[in-house]
Amino acid sequence: MRFSYTTMTLAAILAGFTACNEGGSDEVTSKAVETTTLETPVNGKPEKFDPAKTQVEAPKGPTTTMVFDTYEHDFGTMDEGDAVTHVFSFTNTGNEPLILDKCKGSCGCTVPQCPKQPIAPGASGEIEVKFNSKGKKNNQTKTVTINANTDPGQTILKIKAFVNPAEAK
Repeated sequence: MRFSYTTMTLAAILAGFTACNEGGSDEVTSKAVETTTLETPVNGKPEKFDPAKTQVEAPKGPTTTMVFDTYEHDFGTMDEGDAVTHVFSFTNTGNEPLILDKCKGSCGCTVPQCPKQPIAPGASGEIEVKFNSKGKKNNQTKTVTINANTDPGQTILKIKAFVNPAEAK
């Protein structure tokens, strides 16, 4: 039988990994698992560790809750250079006025427009999100981060699209 250098190298690496774990402490393994656990759910879904999230200030004063009709929108297929808009509708489901502190797109191509006035308990509002596909190609996923006096203090909305590249001139 012929073995290639690649096969021999892979076998040596595998043997090294196996030897490192034999007779070793399970403590190391459990600590590694501990550090990779998922953070508190946002929008009802577990989220991976986000160092920027720890910098978000807790809302001052009373908090409320808001619920969106949908947290994600897919624009489908579009041509590069097209600009599209989607409106996300939400309701203040808490007992305090909802104040949207900051709405920010993940890049300059994604621009949200959030209400400036407080939303009364039980009232609804809208966030308009414009996506400009100029300079974008293929699958695109963008986010809008909303900081408000809610618990949790941040809500993430997503938009998706498949952008057909423009023809070269």
